[in-house]
Amino acid sequence: MINEIIPVFYACDDNFVKYTIVSLHSMIANASRDRRYHVYILHTGITDGMMQETKKLENENFEISFEDVTSYLQSISDKLPIRDYYSRTTYYRLFIAEMYPEYQKAIYIDSDTVVQGDISKLYDTEIGDAYVGACHEQAMVQVDEYGTYVEKVLGISRYQYYNAGILLINCERFRKSRVLDRFVSLLHTYNFVVTQDEDYLNVICKDHVYWLDQRWNTEIFGEIPYPIDEAYILHYIMTSKPWHYSDCRHGDVFWRYAEKTSVYGEICEVLASYTDAERERDYASCDALLALAIKETNREDHYMNRVNRDQRDPERVAIVRKIEEYERAGRFGEDVEDDPPGRVLMPDEIEYIRKSPADRLKSKAAYAAARTFVGELLRSKKMIVKEIRGVEHLKALESGAIITSNHFNAFESFALQMAYEKAKISHREFYRVIREGNYTSFTGFYGTLMRHCNTLPLSSNLQTMAKFTAAVQELLAEGHLILVYPEQSMWWNYRKPKPLKVGAYTMAAKNRVPVLPCFITMRDSEIVGEDGFPVQEYTVHISEPIYPDPNLSYRENQANMMAKNAEVWKQIYESFYQMPLIYDTVCPMQ
Repeated sequence: MINEIIPVFYACDDNFVKYTIVSLHSMIANASRDRRYHVYILHTGITDGMMQETKKLENENFEISFEDVTSYLQSISDKLPIRDYYSRTTYYRLFIAEMYPEYQKAIYIDSDTVVQGDISKLYDTEIGDAYVGACHEQAMVQVDEYGTYVEKVLGISRYQYYNAGILLINCERFRKSRVLDRFVSLLHTYNFVVTQDEDYLNVICKDHVYWLDQRWNTEIFGEIPYPIDEAYILHYIMTSKPWHYSDCRHGDVFWRYAEKTSVYGEICEVLASYTDAERERDYASCDALLALAIKETNREDHYMNRVNRDQRDPERVAIVRKIEEYERAGRFGEDVEDDPPGRVLMPDEIEYIRKSPADRLKSKAAYAAARTFVGELLRSKKMIVKEIRGVEHLKALESGAIITSNHFNAFESFALQMAYEKAKISHREFYRVIREGNYTSFTGFYGTLMRHCNTLPLSSNLQTMAKFTAAVQELLAEGHLILVYPEQSMWWNYRKPKPLKVGAYTMAAKNRVPVLPCFITMRDSEIVGEDGFPVQEYTVHISEPIYPDPNLSYRENQANMMAKNAEVWKQIYESFYQMPLIYDTVCPMQ
């Protein structure tokens, strides 16, 4: 809203407030004049003189307040373990949502920054129900030791760890999800010593981050993939401090704003008095931090090992470890969990296209039971379908089609069934290709679903497979939809697309029908399942159909559609998770 006051928070002490002044000056210089801003500087002891110097920056658009958080910290002192959290200003960002209940969202920004963009545009970014809007931490991406640390110790991909120096905080979500209480609880159980508060925030906010354009937090660190004048905010992290190093990269941007402030002379004196010994200490500190990350990674009782040992089902943990092992070995086509022992499905045991009244009655009863079952899964939050995207592509199909999807859970096909029902194309039925053992071996309720909910079981018997092939041909000719899992294997909650097998594309090419690529992405919900792992929230992505080319041969269409499907899945994965598709394997991709 154009009349909404934009709250911006800094946290600093008396020694660092002069750099806050530079950052704030740059922000004011580039902010929209059509908006109003209230800047809060959180502290536990800034002198009146420095407060007055800062407040000189106020104008008709910007109000500046100093907020001493001492009393607030004392009010929650019984919650905090005895450490240095009273003096570490970086922790203050965690208190913003609770201290200011009037705000739905707010900006937090470190003082070692220069703002070249319009800060109101950051505030206006819609981040949905994410806890924070943030940018990727480049140290984790570009330094392997740090990336390995966050993956092994925190259980977070190096590509999904965010820098907490510039945040768009969803205050409403912070309060609703009790982020502060979760932080305090985590403080009592584990001491993160590498990036400290940033580690805590990343663990708590895992899978609940809206990834901002990296230009909103351009860290002066490693490679910057765009011209520096395109950076909305420059962030002088670690030893990249222009007031300590005259050769600091892009330090000229900082000094261009600093020289227009009342603290310019003071900052110049800091640079002039900074000694080589202090610079050597900085370098040693960086080396020590890297060594600490390696040490923490190699600890037997690091955070993720404790979580896996104390909170999670050991059988499920073993499956996760097996997935990691299979990925490294390139064994993508093999299951990590053992199916019940099956037997061969013989041709006289099945009619793939059920047309008898008895078969239709059984199917109707099975679907009613399935809907009740899925309804209970959804109500009890054992399965969460957050969003279905691209239903229009399903509706637009004018012929039968092969639907492809990634396979990671015994129940995820219900999410695709929901997508089909949302499309309201009841004149076309939805079928699933299943394994032979799933049809012949399951008993009871699951056996009923496997045998009567429009399933098309594969078979190791050639005559049965001839019936299967004929049924597929007839169903596709009649305009129906057939779900096939082209990865072949099922890996529990595995988020990456696995290399594809050719079967689905053989069906599509031989029957001259399109492939409709679907891909389900996941994120951790706030609900922990009985196995100790977070219940996953699904987003179903339905992409545009891939049509066979009438000018290509069957073999060419088969290969072409499979390659296009793989590329579509890759794009969805990289866009949703904001990370490249990289396999941790020593084996070449097939």
